[in-house]
Amino acid sequence: MKKQYFILLCFLLLTTLLSAQTAAELERILGGTVSYEQAAYFVLEAADVQGYSGSQSPSDAFNFALSRKWVPANVSGTNNATIDAAALLVMGSFGIKGGLFYSMLKNQHYAYRELVYKDIIQGRTDPKTALSGDYLLFMISRALAYTQGYLEE
Repeated sequence: MKKQYFILLCFLLLTTLLSAQTAAELERILGGTVSYEQAAYFVLEAADVQGYSGSQSPSDAFNFALSRKWVPANVSGTNNATIDAAALLVMGSFGIKGGLFYSMLKNQHYAYRELVYKDIIQGRTDPKTALSGDYLLFMISRALAYTQGYLEE
């Protein structure tokens, strides 16, 4: 009987620590601009990508996305991410299909245009604007809604 209580206590303690870690990560990105490593970490966790084992470091997530060509090859993980680069990351990790030009070229320009068309990116945004944490979370929530069928094409 004591063993069952001990296991229950350990489980509750573990879940408390995990949620505190997630909350701390969210607070960190909501404070300002997001790096490519942070963007890759949050998008890959939300998309539940096949072949990516979660709870890795942000640099591992960036390297995984870089190997799949979901982030531009000429950037460093610590650089500030841009909205169009985040669009490429979102489209690749969520498996969102694009139009003719995106299908042929798979670059950030056409990924941005596809997400504007699909209403995942909204409002007047410059594609080269530094990505903020709140806009990244907005894009992730819209991409989840789109892939689950809650947004119409």
